[in-house]
Order: sequence, then C-alpha cells, then structure tokens
Amino acid sequence: MKKESAACYRAPDGHLGKKGFWFTVGRNRILLLMLIPAFVYFLINSYIPMVGIYYAFTKYNFRGGLFGSPFVGFENFEYLFKSGTLLNLTKNTILYNIVFIVVGNALQIFVAILISRMVGKVYKKITQSLMFLPYFVSSVILGVLVYNLFNYEHGFFNSMLAGFGIEPVDVYNTPGYWPFIITAFYVWKGLGYGMVIYLASILGISNDLYEAATIDGATVFQQIRHITLPLLKPTFITLFLFSLGSIMRGQFDLFYQLIGNNGVLYATTDIIDTYVYRSLISYFDVGLGTAAGVYQSVFGFILIVVVNAVVKRINEDYALF
Repeated sequence: MKKESAACYRAPDGHLGKKGFWFTVGRNRILLLMLIPAFVYFLINSYIPMVGIYYAFTKYNFRGGLFGSPFVGFENFEYLFKSGTLLNLTKNTILYNIVFIVVGNALQIFVAILISRMVGKVYKKITQSLMFLPYFVSSVILGVLVYNLFNYEHGFFNSMLAGFGIEPVDVYNTPGYWPFIITAFYVWKGLGYGMVIYLASILGISNDLYEAATIDGATVFQQIRHITLPLLKPTFITLFLFSLGSIMRGQFDLFYQLIGNNGVLYATTDIIDTYVYRSLISYFDVGLGTAAGVYQSVFGFILIVVVNAVVKRINEDYALF
C-alpha cells in the first residue's frame, strides 16, 4: 500500500482529503503563539512607522502635520538629484562601506589565522581579549580620542611634529585625510569582533586535515592556502552578504562623532545617514530628509536582491534566499 502523503488527512468516512489552512493553524497553534511577541515587535517598530514614507512627498509643516502638509509629489527627490547632493552621498556611502568590508574582512581573516597559529594558550587568550576591547569603546569616546590626536593646537600628532621641527597639519580643515582616518578607526574598532567569528570557523576545521598535510610535507603557508582559506570561504561569503545588506546604511555614530558639523569635510565624509539627521535636526526639512531615507532603503533593497541573485547563480548554497 502506498504511504499516505503528509499533506493529507483521513476523513471520518475513510477518504483522504487535503489539509486546510485552519487545520494547519490548529496543529501548530503553540508555535504560532510563540511568534506573536516577534510579530508585535516588528509591527510596532518596522511596519507602522512605514506610514512616514508619505513625508517624502510633502512640504512638511508642523501646523498641518503628516496628512495636512502640502503634497508636492516628487519635488524633494528632484531637488536631491538636481543639486547633486544625492549622487555625492550615494558615492560616499557605498565607497566607504566597500572599503570597510574589504579591508575589515581581510585583516580579520589575517589576524584570526595568526592567533590560531599561536602556541601559548595564556598569551592567545590575552591577545584575543585585548583585541576585542575596542569593540566596546563608544563612538563618543572615539570622537574625543580622535580630536585629542589631531587637534591643530594641542593634538598629539601636531605636538609630535613640532618636536621634530615640522609645521603642524590642520587635519580638521583638510578633507583628503579623513577617508583614511575614518577607515583606520573603523577597522581598529571592529577588528576584534570579526576576528572572533573567523577564529571560531578556523577552530572548527578538523586537525586531521592539517596533520595529513604535515605528513605530506606541506609548509604552514601551504596549509593556510589550501586548507584554511578554502574552508573559510562559506563564512566569508555569508558575512559579505550580510554586510551588503547594510551597504547603504553608513556608520552614523562613527561619522557624526568624528566629523560633527564641520562643513569643510562634508564633500568627502558626508553619508546619507548624517545628511538625513541634519535635515531633520538642523534644517527641520522633514520632507527632504525622508526622501533621502526612502531612496536609501529602495536602493539598498535592489542592491541586495541583485547581489543575492548573482551569488545564487554562481553557487546556490551561499545565497541568503
């Protein structure tokens, strides 16, 4: 006799019938009840606020409110595109995130491999802890640290230059330095956290592979090249895709605390998040700020879908969905 399909049930009259929607709900009611808190959380914090998208199509004023403000259609979007502001913001946001992803992951993998090769357990644990500590440093403290390093009059960097008889450098009025400064401190802050993830993946690799390679005469570098790096590929691709998911979301706290309201540096350091914040707080232009936020979300969504489709075509196992 053929096995009954799991998608069917036997009715009282002995005939097989398909399970209905309410049958499935009743059978999984406990699991569905457990999902209610998560559903309510996302409903309140993610879906209901989406009504605010309407701000992007209005010339908002506080007297009229959301639906009482004049409807202007796509004028806010047109202004952002025609002024060139949106293109510069998009360029800065994407380029910074690409550098963060590439440099950050490369250094995290490199450091994870070095630590995995350490022999002393005590030294290894101390090293991991010290490298992980910067991750807990708040961006406010980081901003103070950077200011004390590069302040024109009393900063450590210029004080050191003065000690060698070199003229001080006005870092806060020179935009060209800041892409390197921001990248360096971002990598420094997140290096320990990412390193722990890759280190966990390395420790999950079977020692039998390394022992067999050693018996075959493989050097340490050959073992890293032919065993460690290939087996880290799934972890890297997963983290890379997750990073792409927020490629249009800049590190607002990092950029704002390091740059603040220094208009001289906006050309090279301004990202969409900081622009939206200034539009809402400094300029009180809710419509313009919301238009930039909507563009950010839509562009980011399209980018994720496209990249995931490319990854899925190359190797379906590595795709997120």
